[in-house]
Amino acid sequence: MAAKRERKGSEKLCTFSFALCVFALASVNVWAADDAYPSRPIRLIVPFAPGGGNDIIARVVGQKLSESWNQQVVVDNRPGAGGNVAGEIAARSVPDGYTLFQYNIANAIAVSLYRRLGYDPARDFAPITLIGSAPFIVVAHTGLPARSLGEFIALAKSQPGRLAYASGGNGSSTHLAAELFRTATGINIVHVPYKGGGPALVDVIAGQVAIYFASVPAALPHVKAGRVRALALTGSRRSKALPDLPTAQEAGVAGYESSAWYGLVVPAKTPAAIVARLNTEIVRLLGLPDVRERLESQGADLVANSPQEFGRHIQSEIAKWARVVKASGARVD
Repeated sequence: MAAKRERKGSEKLCTFSFALCVFALASVNVWAADDAYPSRPIRLIVPFAPGGGNDIIARVVGQKLSESWNQQVVVDNRPGAGGNVAGEIAARSVPDGYTLFQYNIANAIAVSLYRRLGYDPARDFAPITLIGSAPFIVVAHTGLPARSLGEFIALAKSQPGRLAYASGGNGSSTHLAAELFRTATGINIVHVPYKGGGPALVDVIAGQVAIYFASVPAALPHVKAGRVRALALTGSRRSKALPDLPTAQEAGVAGYESSAWYGLVVPAKTPAAIVARLNTEIVRLLGLPDVRERLESQGADLVANSPQEFGRHIQSEIAKWARVVKASGARVD
């Protein structure tokens, strides 16, 4: 009996020792993998076309990350369905830290705007950091006989259903910002969706549509060059980039406010050590004077917070826009 008990004890000890060895080996491999990260190019998926605010912000951050880590960050523009085409691609990517996704306000809106999505904007991603936020600029074709937001509202009311507004796509933040404005003012203007902010701006400049609720980074060069006319900002305060431009509230649209925001996420189940490393490096880069100056000059207000803080922001935005979508009656499908 004693010998039998001794054999069982030896077997348990061997099993325990083997388990410890496996755990130690796995820990070493995980440490080695994380320590080597990144060892190859990184893909940064942007949910809208080149030239829009999302694209501009992504390219600034991607360039600095490439320089810092000596690994190419490839910006992959995947426009369509208000950011959901890119969201689904990113959510289904391998969770190894080599696919980043520029999560934005449109993805938070999509939860309540679409009846069916090929991904879950709340559960399918691990937050890295909120980069920042920016109001929209209401820009108009220079040939439009309206030099202020008040004049545009009066013009639209005199021609119901005849003026059109562009958006970066059905369900995009620019779409909902304009819908909120339409509801708040009681005007009847026609929605013309595009596959991103760049194409939308091109057609405003060409006079194919009357106005567009553009991101500040994308619209600012065109405003300064006189290719489009800035009517108002949609934020709660004026922008440092355009200090003389009034807000929509100052122009008489009481209670109206809407701002875009930009952040970075990775697919869910990406190792926590890689998420932490990405957060540390990107937050550091956003704090560099040249990066901060470049983004703020484009009208962006930088945030650069923790994964936990960004996660709470996403949840609060999903809840906020669910109320807005319900109140406006907006639906894409």
